Amino acid sequence: MRSGKAPRLVLASLSPRRRELLHSAGVAFSVARARVEEEPLPSEPPPEAAARLALAKAIDVSSREPGVWVLAADTIVVLDREILGKPKSSAQARLMLEKLSGREHQVLTGVALIDPGGDVKYRSVVSTMVSFRRLAACEIEAYVRTGEPFDKAGAYGIQGRAGQFVSRIEGSYTNVVGLPLEAVLEVLTSFGLYSTDG
Repeated sequence: MRSGKAPRLVLASLSPRRRELLHSAGVAFSVARARVEEEPLPSEPPPEAAARLALAKAIDVSSREPGVWVLAADTIVVLDREILGKPKSSAQARLMLEKLSGREHQVLTGVALIDPGGDVKYRSVVSTMVSFRRLAACEIEAYVRTGEPFDKAGAYGIQGRAGQFVSRIEGSYTNVVGLPLEAVLEVLTSFGLYSTDG
């Protein structure tokens, strides 16, 4: 974990999944809500959307909390170049899961890190390929009724009940959860924000 002398790290996200991942690794941080509209621009390529939104979140929090390091991330699900965002209704969640059924899709997470002076020190996009087995209509309906899909890109959480839908994953599992922990810890270590020495 960081020593008490290290600059404070703020996670620009209220996502419980991202908080849990950082906590599990022993990273010391606080959280702040990013006031950013999480919508891709028309015709914006998915990787650019993930990178832009992550940076926008980091800049927003950094502008309100100067003098700290700010880490931000944005995760999107892409199927056939279509970005599947967070469903706003049961019907939308059902439709997304029907599209993902029996198919391979891409999960992209943009990550940005801003230093205490407001300079961008890291910006990247991590990609993971995820395959779903074919889902029965009753499975989709039961999952939607749990309410789990509604605050998640692509209408599912791999760390939750939807883990049973996944037949194959290629790349970082934590990236699909919402934060590519391996890459993030490497970056935090390089800037003295994290250490495995305790």
